[in-house]
Amino acid sequence: MNEPAGFNIEDLINATPLKGGGEMQEPKVEQMMGKLRRLQQGKRALEEEIKDIKSVSDSLQKELATLHTEAYQLEGIHKEKEELCRKLQFQCEESEQDSIRQLNQNKKSEELLEQYRCEIQEFKLKHRKQRMKFENQLHQLIEQHKNLHSVFTPERLPDEIESAENTRSQLLSAEQMKLAQLQLLDEELQEMEKQKQPAATAAETQEE
Repeated sequence: MNEPAGFNIEDLINATPLKGGGEMQEPKVEQMMGKLRRLQQGKRALEEEIKDIKSVSDSLQKELATLHTEAYQLEGIHKEKEELCRKLQFQCEESEQDSIRQLNQNKKSEELLEQYRCEIQEFKLKHRKQRMKFENQLHQLIEQHKNLHSVFTPERLPDEIESAENTRSQLLSAEQMKLAQLQLLDEELQEMEKQKQPAATAAETQEE
């Protein structure tokens, strides 16, 4: 540490020669005391400054240690977030694949239902044609029996009427069988539509 300005240690050793003489003059006591006080004040000021610097250094060291700890914790949190993000991304991809599979399945179900509808419509049309044919045949039989009444004797008329009734019963049985088949197809179609609705609702929920 350098000496304060205005003071030299050699002043304490070397004496200033007197004017007109060869003897040495001792330094004044007041000057030396003043310089000593200034040195002590400077020393105390330096000690305070060193103390403040040390305090600031300790605070900075503690803050640095805290920052290191926080950085370590943040790094751990960052790794956890990355792992969670990967899991969520994987789940999202699986959900998208499930949605695509569900949409494809729904599409196939709709195509199958549409095919069933077309078949039912064709069956209804075919049944309507058969019914009309049956009605025409029945009408023709009635007309034939009316005409036969004038041709055949009254003894044969009951047998012809019974034959016509049997034919009519057979035709009615065939019609009832067709109607039962049509009812069964309608019930199957309704059941498939009921099964389709929960699947469509689940797919819409996953998309939301």
